[in-house]
Amino acid sequence: MASSILILSNSDSGLYDFRKEVLKALMEKGFHVLVSVPDTGYVERIKALGCEYIPTAFERRGMNPFKDMKLLLFYRRLIKTHSPAAVLTYTIKPNIYGGLAARLTGTPYLVNVTGLGTTLEHGGVLQKMIVLMYRTALKKASCVFFQNQGNRDFLVQRGCVTGKTRVIPGSGVNLKEHLPQEYPADTPVRFVSIMRLMKDKGIEELLTAAQRIHERHPDTLFQILGAYEEETRQLYEPRVKALEEKGAIRYYGYRDDVPEFLKECQAVVHPSYHEGMSNVLLEAAATARPVLASAVEGCLDTFEEGRSGLAFAPQDADSLEEALEHFLSLPYEKRREMGLCGRRFVEERFDRNFVVAAYLEELTAGMK
Repeated sequence: MASSILILSNSDSGLYDFRKEVLKALMEKGFHVLVSVPDTGYVERIKALGCEYIPTAFERRGMNPFKDMKLLLFYRRLIKTHSPAAVLTYTIKPNIYGGLAARLTGTPYLVNVTGLGTTLEHGGVLQKMIVLMYRTALKKASCVFFQNQGNRDFLVQRGCVTGKTRVIPGSGVNLKEHLPQEYPADTPVRFVSIMRLMKDKGIEELLTAAQRIHERHPDTLFQILGAYEEETRQLYEPRVKALEEKGAIRYYGYRDDVPEFLKECQAVVHPSYHEGMSNVLLEAAATARPVLASAVEGCLDTFEEGRSGLAFAPQDADSLEEALEHFLSLPYEKRREMGLCGRRFVEERFDRNFVVAAYLEELTAGMK
């Protein structure tokens, strides 16, 4: 019977969209791939790849000690039942509780820190608690992958990681799926934002800047793709609807046809406060679209300032507005060339094959 690899994550869509090549590569190497992830509609696609799915339920956000202990015990039971050759974890809760479970059972494990998350970024008592949990969970990891140097330095300096680390180019981008597209005509100018509608993704600054820009440039349209976070729906939904009525924005909710929106837009706007590595920006650049993004690690890594994108200060609607005005002042050929530069940039640095190779190399080393 083939050795198995257990994959733990908090998102079936994220696992499929950004890491299916890793799953395929593991199966091509002869591993039986077990996937433990909540089902939000992508599980059938994961199973169609050839993976075995393990039904999993947990709250992605928030900290409930009782529920989190149940998750730890669930992961420990999974490992004992299936005896995987190694465990590969993504995102905060699977990293912490999956890492602890693997450590408790003496199973080799590798951890991918896809971003620090709101709690670690904001400090306070919760930050101290999570730092302590990371110290315990990551201590025996064969390798801890990071998506940018800043995230790595943050956890290393706090003693959360003492073993091997490796900075990889995020999840990379599939350059065969995301091909460069012909740049659209100048009017109407469409900016696309793909984000969860929550404060830390920059929705407040985006709505403010969109309203101001639309007042001066009524032919400019801001398209927003992504789901509301339930705890913030009441805060942002009235503002979104009001701006829709004015014609400044169009809100589409969660979509799985993002490439169609990238194809038709002139640029992608990403006002996030923090990122591991922005898949949104990588896919935009691969499509040959300029990007306008917050000047934070995980965004800045994905483009060259002035050549393939424009940066603006995070949490600053005025700075975002200035970047939008600057972009609108550029001639058509300059915008088009920015998109082509972005494509060349991700071809050189963010091919997803680089990421797949790194996982296979460290998995092989970790199981020895």
